[in-house]
Amino acid sequence: MKTVRRLLYREIVASVAFVTLAFMALFYFIAVVEELERLRKGAPAWHGALLALYGLPTHLYDVFPITVLIGTVFSLTRLAQTSEFTILRTGGLGPGRALGLLTLLACGFAAFSFAVGDWLVPLADQQAERSRSRWSGGGMMQRAGGAWLKDRLVAADGKERWFTVHVQAATIDGEVSGVRIFEFDAQGRLLQRWSATQGRVDGEGRWTLNEVQRTRWPDAVDTAQATVVEDQLPTHAWRSQLSQGVVAAALLKASNMSTIELYRYTRHLARQEQAAQRYEIQFWRKAVYPFACVVMAALALPFAYLHARGGGISARVFIGIMLGISFVLLDYVAGHVGVLQNWTPWLVALTPSLLYLGLSMTAFAWLVRYR
Repeated sequence: MKTVRRLLYREIVASVAFVTLAFMALFYFIAVVEELERLRKGAPAWHGALLALYGLPTHLYDVFPITVLIGTVFSLTRLAQTSEFTILRTGGLGPGRALGLLTLLACGFAAFSFAVGDWLVPLADQQAERSRSRWSGGGMMQRAGGAWLKDRLVAADGKERWFTVHVQAATIDGEVSGVRIFEFDAQGRLLQRWSATQGRVDGEGRWTLNEVQRTRWPDAVDTAQATVVEDQLPTHAWRSQLSQGVVAAALLKASNMSTIELYRYTRHLARQEQAAQRYEIQFWRKAVYPFACVVMAALALPFAYLHARGGGISARVFIGIMLGISFVLLDYVAGHVGVLQNWTPWLVALTPSLLYLGLSMTAFAWLVRYR
C-alpha cells in the first residue's frame, strides 16, 4: 500500500503543481501589465513586476481548489487510460481505500490553502501597500465614502458616551487621514465633534490627531443662552476600543481579510450593535474554503472509474474545469444572496461544498456499483 500511495501522490501532486504554475504565470503576466498602468509615469518596470508578485498569493488562494480538481482529474484519467488504475484495483485498491488515500492528500492541500490564505496573503498585501506608498504615494487604504465605525465608552464623569467615527483613508502602519469623531450622550444628543486632517492609531486604540478642529454643543436642553464653541487644537489624544486592526478591517475588502481578522471584526460589530451579516458570511466562507480542496478531490475520483473509451483526457479535463468554475460561481452567488436574504452565515458557507460533495459521492457510488 505504501507503493500505491507513493504512486498516486506523486502523480497527483506533480499535476496539481504544473496546473497551478500555469495559472500563476498567466495571472502574473496580466498583473504586471495592470500594475505598470497604475504606477506614475516614468516609474521603473521592476516596480510593477514586484507589485504583481505580491498579488500572486491572492490569486493562488482563489484558484487553488480549481487547480486541485484539474490536476487530480488529469492524473486519475491518465492512470485509467493507461490501465494503471485498473491494475491497482485488481491488486486490492478498493473504492473505500482509494477514497481514503485521496482524502488524506486533499487534507494536505486544504492545510496548504489555509496557510496561504491566512498567513501569506495578508503578509503580501501589507508589503504591496507599503511599496505603493513609497513609489506612487498611493499606499492609503480607502474606499468610496470612507469607513464609519461606532464605539461606546464610559466618560470620566461616569456617564456613557457614544462615538461615531469616520475615517477616509488609512495605511497598514496606522496612519489615518480625513478623520471625524462625533460624540453623543446616552439620549442621542450631539455633544462634540472633532475633525482632523491626519493622525495615527495604534494597536491599543490610542488615537493621536493633528490639526484638529473641535466643535462643542451645550449638553443641556434648557440652556437657551448657550452657544456653540469652536476652537483649534494642534493635537488631540483620544482613547477608544477602535484599534488599528479594526480601522484597517473597516477599510479592507472583506475578501482580503484573514480568518482571525474577520472574527475579531464581526465580534466588534456585534458589541456595537452594528450589522455584521456580510462579515459573518465572509468569515464562514474563509473558514470553510480550504476544505473545498477535499470536495474537489472527491469530485475528481469518479473520473478514475470511467471507461477508458468514454472520452479523452482533454474532454475530461474540460469537464473538470467547468465543474470547478461552477463551484466557485455558486460559492460567490450564495454569499451575495445570503447577505440580501439574511440567511444563516454558516449554512450559506457550507451549502456549496456539501452540495458538490454529495454530487461527487453519488457519482462515485453509481460508478463503483454499475461500472
